[in-house]
Amino acid sequence: MAILSNGSAPKATINFLVVLGVLGAFIFFMGFALLLPAGIDLIYGNETWHAFLISAGIAFVAGGLLWYFFKPQQEIRIREGFLIVSGTWLSLSLVGALPFVISGILPSFTDAVFETMSGLTTTGSTILGGETSSGFQNPQIEDIPQSFLFWRSLAHWLGGMGIIVLSLAILPLLGIGGMQLFQAESPGPTADKLTPRVQETAKLLWGVYVAFTAIEFVLLWLHPSMDWFEAINHSFATMATGGFSTKNASVEAFDSAYIDWVITLFMFIAGINFAMHFRLLRGDIRSFFDNREIRFYSLVIGIGIVIVSGSLFIMDKYPIWDALRYGAFQVVSIVTSTGFGTDNYEVWNSLGAFFLFLLFFTGGCAGSTGGGIKMVRWMILIRNTARELKQIMHPKAILPVRIGDQTITRNIQQTVLSFFILYIFIFALGAFCISLFGYDILSSIGASIAAIGNIGPGWGAFGPTDNFAGLPYLGKWVLILLMMVGRLEIFTVLIIFSPAFWKQ
Repeated sequence: MAILSNGSAPKATINFLVVLGVLGAFIFFMGFALLLPAGIDLIYGNETWHAFLISAGIAFVAGGLLWYFFKPQQEIRIREGFLIVSGTWLSLSLVGALPFVISGILPSFTDAVFETMSGLTTTGSTILGGETSSGFQNPQIEDIPQSFLFWRSLAHWLGGMGIIVLSLAILPLLGIGGMQLFQAESPGPTADKLTPRVQETAKLLWGVYVAFTAIEFVLLWLHPSMDWFEAINHSFATMATGGFSTKNASVEAFDSAYIDWVITLFMFIAGINFAMHFRLLRGDIRSFFDNREIRFYSLVIGIGIVIVSGSLFIMDKYPIWDALRYGAFQVVSIVTSTGFGTDNYEVWNSLGAFFLFLLFFTGGCAGSTGGGIKMVRWMILIRNTARELKQIMHPKAILPVRIGDQTITRNIQQTVLSFFILYIFIFALGAFCISLFGYDILSSIGASIAAIGNIGPGWGAFGPTDNFAGLPYLGKWVLILLMMVGRLEIFTVLIIFSPAFWKQ
């Protein structure tokens, strides 16, 4: 390393041209995704296909030019990887919003970006079906063409496993420095590599993802109340733990216990680390069922189902099977941050509703498509708290924090604690910002946790039977940022605002 005359090391520069080049590759890939909804228009005879073709053309031209002129000629470094990941989710949301605006379905570009970011981050919050702060009535979900319903669900599905992970699986040209992108984008405290090559890991994870999606699609299509189009849309949204539905009333519109239980099962599956699914499918049953995070995840959901369903049965007088059906669905939907709805939890007895509210702060397993804090972080926090209590009683004892046979290092404990503090701080800041627009405390809290937890529906004015259309445009951009911060696990986005990030 070169040394300056004053004895200090020079600052390492970030190669922004490399960042632009890789962003161009992802935008170009987005063009292919935009062609698929145009095909849906042709199937149903709609006339909005041109909006997707024009948007795809813009993506091909802009992305192609960026890649052609700024194609990386060197290894992608970790800081450039963070910039690429954050820039990818923002730029793809901007490009993915174009069809809504070009077609005139959503004349507000802010609303279009909100809907697209909500899709890509698997949040599931929507501005459809409500009146905006400027007085425009957004169309109902059932009133928009099938191509846009498909585009919303496809955005979920691509964002669920991660557009970057998908690209690493199918675009060898991004194999250079790919681990930096994989680590920065993968949900959870760690990125689980199944093979030494990140590209092979991405392919394996996507293979499992596609297989589960296909199985759910078939099971849903078997029911007479769902046609193939509704089945594929809900399969995309379920496995991505997204929550966009083809109905204003969400899954409740189908009024089917069979559909409710199928979706409940696959939401539960989607909330588990996909690397563990792969190991289970390879026959490694023991490691799957011995996994402490899966056990804890199942325990939290089990306790939630007992409490919420019991509250519905005893206090809200639901028939026992309906109480179990609705309680299980909503608990799994919220824990996995899917956000589908089969009942209005805001009118439940306070016990069931309050416990469900607590579950907004949980999340799925690391390495799943679920959002939120993640179960493994809660496990580390709980174990660390128990250790601190024991340390008070035995100050000279050496008491390591363990999960199973694995000792959690002090660095990991500090990282998890920092994440938790940042998560709560950003959540509180988001709620404060929403309250500045005149919303009550419950609505403000609900909107913030729904966005940063990538859950979808919130509370109050943003509950399961409402939408986010009436929020002022500035407020929508606050939630857009929260959705992206939550999807990329906070540090990936916030680190680029740190002065240390721009220094060596």
